[in-house]
Amino acid sequence: MILNGLFEQELKSINIGLVSFRDALKDAGYECVQVDWAPPAGGDEDVMAALAALGL
Repeated sequence: MILNGLFEQELKSINIGLVSFRDALKDAGYECVQVDWAPPAGGDEDVMAALAALGL
């Protein structure tokens, strides 16, 4: 694909994060899918290390 052709196509996006980003895209008329994601163990490094030690 030629890079210039990329900007001639319909924008479709996947948002992993703040729902307000998805809402802004939808309000502007773009297709956007929201992914409900959070860091494993709430981002707690000790808990993540324990899960990794268990192979999870």
